[in-house]
Amino acid sequence: MNPQAAIRTTEVDGIPTLFAHATGPMRAGLVFRVGVADETLTRSGITHLVEHLALHRNGLADYHFNGETKAAFTHFYMEGAEHEVVAYLQGVCASLCDLPMERLETEKEILRTEESRRGSAQLPLWRYGAQGHGLVSYPEWGVRNLRPEDVRHWAQTWFTRGNAVLWVAGERIPEGLSLRLPEGGRIPMPAVTSALPETPAYFSDGSGGVLLDAVVADTAAARLYAGVLERELSRSLRQEGGYSYTAGTDYTPRRDGMALVTAFADSLPDKQDAVLGGFVDVLAGLRAGRIGPADLEAVRTRYDSALAAPDAAAKRLPGSAEDLLAGRPVLTPAALRAELRAVTPEQVHTVALQAAQTALMQVPAGHSADWAGYTAAPTDSSYTVTGRRFRSVRDKSVALVVGAEGVSVTTKSPDGTECAVTVPYRACAAVLCWPDGGRRLVGTDALCVDVDPGLYDIDAHTMATIDAAVPPHAVVWLPPRQQPAARPATAAASHEGGTAQGSASGARTPTRRTVMQSIGLVVLGILAVLCGLVALSFTVFEAEDPELTMGGWIAISAFFWGITALLVWPAVRIVRTTRRA
Repeated sequence: MNPQAAIRTTEVDGIPTLFAHATGPMRAGLVFRVGVADETLTRSGITHLVEHLALHRNGLADYHFNGETKAAFTHFYMEGAEHEVVAYLQGVCASLCDLPMERLETEKEILRTEESRRGSAQLPLWRYGAQGHGLVSYPEWGVRNLRPEDVRHWAQTWFTRGNAVLWVAGERIPEGLSLRLPEGGRIPMPAVTSALPETPAYFSDGSGGVLLDAVVADTAAARLYAGVLERELSRSLRQEGGYSYTAGTDYTPRRDGMALVTAFADSLPDKQDAVLGGFVDVLAGLRAGRIGPADLEAVRTRYDSALAAPDAAAKRLPGSAEDLLAGRPVLTPAALRAELRAVTPEQVHTVALQAAQTALMQVPAGHSADWAGYTAAPTDSSYTVTGRRFRSVRDKSVALVVGAEGVSVTTKSPDGTECAVTVPYRACAAVLCWPDGGRRLVGTDALCVDVDPGLYDIDAHTMATIDAAVPPHAVVWLPPRQQPAARPATAAASHEGGTAQGSASGARTPTRRTVMQSIGLVVLGILAVLCGLVALSFTVFEAEDPELTMGGWIAISAFFWGITALLVWPAVRIVRTTRRA
């Protein structure tokens, strides 16, 4: 084995280090075992914020550097001359020990801008819920309310010497490299949660094509399965059917012994049925063991060629650093090539069976996959809390139930069947709060309930009861809404992702008109009519009066029209903001 193609393990300043020989500019990275999956929904974005703050002092540089926050890992990496690598890595460590808090509010704004341009995948929240790995589907709600002490504590807890791995690709490990970080131990991988009672499952959303992911054991056979699946999808849906332009797969190790195989095929609206049917057929064929030997060998050859490349070991360093942090063995390209060569069609078939059992499919809105053996992912809860019931002011079939254990929204169908979405206080991942009094309770299962006084006529005492019952650490205060919720969340659309799927956007629901408002409306109406008639008489008839100058009758007419407008304006306000009792 060529020693230059191997990955060597050593140590720099007490931090485990992976080194691979490479020519050209030096590449290096510092990886920490912390990511989005380690946060809570109310603190989502805090790791990303630390990453931004740590990179600020590098400013503008001629060399390439960046950072990345993933589900369970945070990377700082750069490429340049040896002295630039040393300066960059030491600068990152110095910043992590003393974050530039004068930049806190500015970096928060930058993160919000970045978030507005970033799409959110729905599959993680449906699979994992509003916690752990599912948080990658959610906005970074926690950033807005973070205090300097919160950010410092997070950095001191997670960005430590024992929770880091250094990797270097170059002629040698830089001399004089000193990585000063807080002391701390290695932190285990985040727990894997589930919001799916059973799999394979599906949900309907969007107008694109078909998207699927499946959890499989992280093996060489699984990598080959992902490649074979991509070839089959491309052949069936693009080359033969002409239904899709893009049909591909992705293989992502979760670093806990499992990996995600993700498959996608796009579609025009009139081809969605054909794409969904063809997609399911390809999966069924692999599940039945119809794995073409030519496809398997083509994928094996492609992967083997990549691992045989001179820079294969250097390219694998970031992933190998993640494996080391997760307590998994670091495999050399040579070991991986040996595993690839040993994979049999039967082993790939075993992976296909595992993928079929754990699959979660996103189908276009208006479609289903129950005919293919997939179970609809839950959009409602199995029970309703016991408590006080508030009918929707717009839809009498919808009601909010506020109990001692949680809140529920119930919806009654025309046949009398009632379904509910329930968020228990004990399983509340976050409570989004707006200054207008609106609340949205998001459960750890990703189901959410909107509690809006304007939608249900909830009294102040009940709202105070809800605020007192939810865990204090789950509260997230958000800025005023431009368009408050127009209707309550229903059980058919209760998952909460990057957008508020639990409620539609629109105007606030009017409140009931009081007796005094009704009397005032009548009085204002009568006075406005009288003043309007007087103004009209001056406008039409008094223009010929010889005793009034042109300016005089115009002034009188304008005066009465102004009085009329002043009387009409509050009347219109009452009509628009209230409804009949």
